[in-house]
Amino acid sequence: MRVDLRVRVAGLELQHPVMNASGIMGESLDGLIAIARSGVSALVTKSYTPSPRQPYPMPRVVHFDVGSLNAVGLANPGIEGLREHMRALRELRLPIIVSVAGSTPDDFARVAAAAEESGASAVELNLSCPHVERMGLDIGMDPDMSRRVVSAVASTVKVPVIAKLGVSDRLLEVAESSLEAGARGLTLINTVRAMRIDIYNIRPSLGHGIGGLSGPAVHPIAVRAVYEVYRELRPDIVGAGGVERWEDAAELILAGARAVQVGSGLVRRGLQVIGEVRRGLSEYMDYMGFRSISDMAGAANRD
Repeated sequence: MRVDLRVRVAGLELQHPVMNASGIMGESLDGLIAIARSGVSALVTKSYTPSPRQPYPMPRVVHFDVGSLNAVGLANPGIEGLREHMRALRELRLPIIVSVAGSTPDDFARVAAAAEESGASAVELNLSCPHVERMGLDIGMDPDMSRRVVSAVASTVKVPVIAKLGVSDRLLEVAESSLEAGARGLTLINTVRAMRIDIYNIRPSLGHGIGGLSGPAVHPIAVRAVYEVYRELRPDIVGAGGVERWEDAAELILAGARAVQVGSGLVRRGLQVIGEVRRGLSEYMDYMGFRSISDMAGAANRD
């Protein structure tokens, strides 16, 4: 049986369901180009804000056996840097999803407009970064504020709008309000607020103190989030969280995702993980009798 990995998600036509997650290896243009050449079906940029932001103090990343902690602080070169990066990235002939961040609906709309003007195929709204005050998850925990942000962007740009949501007690409410406001799809989830202590220095391990947990440790949380949101709302979902092997991607798709993002797995296992996940999914689908991603998406959620 021939397996078809092509998928339509949030208005985007992709050759297969495996892309990268925002932020990982995206600090530089060279890093983004390297990811693009790894075989991703779409390239997701780091988050851009209206004005440049400086990074948090070092150390910004701590690795351990079941995951990683990071607190970069949404460092980025702002709208002008976005335009400069996009001039080079457009040459890659690959769908580009620009991650957008801000503190107000107008912030998000301004960056999204610049992204669209620069050639973005879609924008992903960062409503989920867990360690920056008055941004990210601070907005994404509030259904009304999330609705205002998504509405402001959806009424400004014509490209698809994807809301990236994090773990909160109101995830279903925020997901519903984001979709009602014009989001074409959801990315679930971002890193989870967490912390480690250096027991010899007797200080937080990260320079910022609190950061975001990623990697295998958060994967079951991501599967649960995708499963519950898909069960209740049936939206287009991009699953993210601890995808390092094809089995991880398969779980998220069976739970309800139509595509997946690989984040810390790019660092923990290398760029070859993209091809490994894609090939593993194809072989699994052939073995299980799934002819397409549409056949497979949400299969564990069907009565």
